[in-house]
Amino acid sequence: MYTPDDRERVHQRVLAWAESEARVVAGAVVGSLAQRTGDRWSDLDLTFAVEDGVPIGDVLDQWSDRLADEFEAVRLFDLPSGGAIYRVLLLRGCLQFDLSFSPAAQFGAIGPNFRLLFGKTIEKPIVGPPSARDLFGYAVHHAVRARVCIERTRYWQAEYWISGVRDNALSLACQRLGLPPHYGRGFDDLPADVRHTFADALVRSPDRVELLRALGAAVEGLLRESSEAGDLAAQVEPRLRDFVLMRG
Repeated sequence: MYTPDDRERVHQRVLAWAESEARVVAGAVVGSLAQRTGDRWSDLDLTFAVEDGVPIGDVLDQWSDRLADEFEAVRLFDLPSGGAIYRVLLLRGCLQFDLSFSPAAQFGAIGPNFRLLFGKTIEKPIVGPPSARDLFGYAVHHAVRARVCIERTRYWQAEYWISGVRDNALSLACQRLGLPPHYGRGFDDLPADVRHTFADALVRSPDRVELLRALGAAVEGLLRESSEAGDLAAQVEPRLRDFVLMRG
């Protein structure tokens, strides 16, 4: 198991590579460590800009090879975004390291968790969370798919969609209370009564009766969190209740 000292060693080693790499012209800490010290379990997120015209993938692959040699890094997956590539690696001791590169002309913060270490950035639009209306719409979609899966006896798939209803409804609660909605980050900080409401939406076994019970609880919780979804909630509530609670 990795320690905070292990994480700091990787951090400093990678920054040393950046300082000696002429192609790298800027760097920043992103993620949870950008604005606070983190805790025992925090992962590491670093992003760098390379000179325009330099192939991003070449630099990323070379650094990944170094990480494999020194820290037993294994590449999990890549997330291309515009001209940037975000690579998620798992290092020795299960330390997760999110490493990304982008062209200098596209290097800048897209959210609040960004701390420049060296070089220059450009101004970029901040990507905000989905709107309350969209979160509600996603959840309604998931509820309908869950009910269909139950009728098709696709019980494990139904559980997947019910979890989606619950998670989007919890995200609505987070937005309402000013908590971070992404990836469940604010769920544990919700008031106890809100968490208790959605505990009933947990699926306890993949059978028809239990799935219908959990789906009903998830939809009721969703509708209680629908105040910021505008007229969409009023438009879909009657048909959603009828569909989810239908017999047969």
